[in-house]
Amino acid sequence: MKRLTFFFIFALLAFAVFSQPINPLFPDPNPPSEIPGMNLVWADEFNSNGKPNPEFWKHEEGFVRNEELQWYQKGNASCSDGVLLIEGRREELPNPRFQAGSRDWRTNRETAHYTSSSINTRGLKQWLYGRFEIRARIDTSMGSWPAIWTLGVEKQWPSNGEIDIMEFYRVKDLPTILANAAWGTGQQYVAKWDTQRIPFLRFKAIDSEWATKFHIWRMEWTPESIKLYLDDELLNSTLLSETINPDGFNPFTQPHYLLLNLAIGGNGGNPDKSKFPIKYEVDYVRIYQKK
Repeated sequence: MKRLTFFFIFALLAFAVFSQPINPLFPDPNPPSEIPGMNLVWADEFNSNGKPNPEFWKHEEGFVRNEELQWYQKGNASCSDGVLLIEGRREELPNPRFQAGSRDWRTNRETAHYTSSSINTRGLKQWLYGRFEIRARIDTSMGSWPAIWTLGVEKQWPSNGEIDIMEFYRVKDLPTILANAAWGTGQQYVAKWDTQRIPFLRFKAIDSEWATKFHIWRMEWTPESIKLYLDDELLNSTLLSETINPDGFNPFTQPHYLLLNLAIGGNGGNPDKSKFPIKYEVDYVRIYQKK
């Protein structure tokens, strides 16, 4: 008993010595926490300066989805001081895919007026179930649409399944934080959504400086459910018994890959009067699974 007490006290002292206090205005300097009954299966702490690790992350390029305003390019994502910075910029960029008279929004714009970055782990890292923790600071300026989300590796969207661990954009002109899951309906490109929309004013009423701080978004994904949290507050819970596509396939019982992106415009609103650059900072991504 004395020996056990000694080791317990030693462990507490070691934790006190090596763990540093967490300032919400800065990156967390501590290594990933140990979670009883779980293994840390993958993490990116973004501690190397330069571009995101190409062994983990791929880049999207160009006009990609939702008729958003930004042109995605590699140059807007960089790592320094322990943070991944995705930067939305107001800058002119000729569209190399421009086609006069085209009806496709990706090719009928001669110029992009905004740039940003979108990175993902597709084909590099994927997971089936687990605890996903992402510490990030988002810019709530008009036009800003940051997201942390996953997509299933098989089938076309939305039948592959989408989990929005975090989205921030305008809903009926009101800044809103969203936590969503989507799956197939049998109609091409038409999703069934389980959506929770929380007005940003609720968070700002609790902390007027909320937007200046890092926060932790978390997903608890099991064979039974998907639960999405913000700073330990449960925002949305989806039962996997209810997420079955019409063909019988459940997209949340297959591996998913992770995406981090900052869109400009679209649901984010009109950015014309916003101050640029718009910054989306990710301190870390940590993924745990049961032992």
